[in-house]
Amino acid sequence: MKELPTSIDKLVTLELLDLLNYSQLEEFLTFINILTSLEKLDFLGCSQLMELPTSISKLINLEKLDLSGCSNLMKLPTFIDKLIHLEELDLSGCSKLKELPTSIHKLVALQSLNLSECLQLKELPPSIDKLTAFQLLDLSRCS
Repeated sequence: MKELPTSIDKLVTLELLDLLNYSQLEEFLTFINILTSLEKLDFLGCSQLMELPTSISKLINLEKLDLSGCSNLMKLPTFIDKLIHLEELDLSGCSKLKELPTSIHKLVALQSLNLSECLQLKELPPSIDKLTAFQLLDLSRCS
């Protein structure tokens, strides 16, 4: 299955969308902005995901975003700073990720950032020190 059924946009109270190992996902559908009740979005192992759609910025209630194993994800978009309730961001195994947006400091609720095995990531944005809720930063197995 390459696409999610379009009827998923009727699930407006959906809080968890788990796309675990949905490796055929090439482009996430643009209707995601309708799912504003989402608290957890899991793309674990979606190795074909290359970028996040701009519509993800509408997920204002999102608390956990798991992109671990998205080995073709090259960057996070700047609009990720709109996810002001995001507490956990897992980017482990995003081996092509080269940088984090400088606006990451606007994720004021961010407590946990997993960057393990982000082999192309060379530095963190200086603004990362402004994350006042920050508790965990995992940089294991990075180059």
